[in-house]
Amino acid sequence: MKKVLLLATLFLGLFVVGCKEIDKLLTFYFDDSQNIKIASSFPVGVAAPLSPVAVPTQSSSKFKNNNTRADLVKDVSLDRLALTIADPNSENFDFLRSIEIYISTGNGNDQILLASLSNVPKGVQSIALTPTKAKLDSYIKADSYTLTTKATIAKAITRDITIRADSRFKVTADPL
Repeated sequence: MKKVLLLATLFLGLFVVGCKEIDKLLTFYFDDSQNIKIASSFPVGVAAPLSPVAVPTQSSSKFKNNNTRADLVKDVSLDRLALTIADPNSENFDFLRSIEIYISTGNGNDQILLASLSNVPKGVQSIALTPTKAKLDSYIKADSYTLTTKATIAKAITRDITIRADSRFKVTADPL
């Protein structure tokens, strides 16, 4: 009886370790960067949308580089999204109260929240947004997606500001 229990425990342990190792082999990350421009004429104190940014996914080549295809993708999620002041480099995020970034495909009817930050810290040039747990398969598999940003400005902006959005997506897929 002890031998059976020992073998069962050993088998279960190997199974759990094996599943984790297999999952690592089937999971990869890819990065993307886009620029978002906030015009000096942006209204203060109102959550208003910025101009949408169209993003080509190039997912076919990213999947191919990781030995998979779009039809084998099981799950895509946002791992992280960081915003950094790109221009002017002397600016910081003191002007920004909160920010939300949405993702949609071409038709816009499927827009969902991608990441947000309610209380933007003062005196910093880079911030990390909180990703949602949204399933992003259909957006990343598409030829392109659109990012729409809603921002609440805390104080008037005297000149246009360019922000670089660096995102990292986690993809789990079956291999070819």
